Amino acid sequence: QVQLAESGGGDAQPGGSLRLSCVPSGFGSSDYSTGWFRQSPGKERELVAAIKYDGGNKVYGDSVKGRFTVFRDRGRNTVYLQMDFLGPEDTAVYYCGAVRSWGPWVETTNRYEYWGQGTRVTVSS
Repeated sequence: QVQLAESGGGDAQPGGSLRLSCVPSGFGSSDYSTGWFRQSPGKERELVAAIKYDGGNKVYGDSVKGRFTVFRDRGRNTVYLQMDFLGPEDTAVYYCGAVRSWGPWVETTNRYEYWGQGTRVTVSS
């Protein structure tokens, strides 16, 4: 059974950092491109970052550029989202999704084949 599992969410103070993990089961993380998305109450799910299956390309949402980094650890079969300089606006449930190819559409949700259950991030003082 193919599944994705996110972890690493929690509470952080403004200016702090968190690292989220996305671990697939049923396939290797390098077989699929992975996208990190987030959703706040009343808002649509938005792209945070995405990494191509071979790690050769990355894209970031405008609001996180320069603060967040997506990377892949093949040995651990894990895709990470390193989040630095967090602000209250980063409060959301974060989801990882997986898709077998790569293209401009990675910034949208409707092509992703698998999703995790999400991990909540709350940034407040």
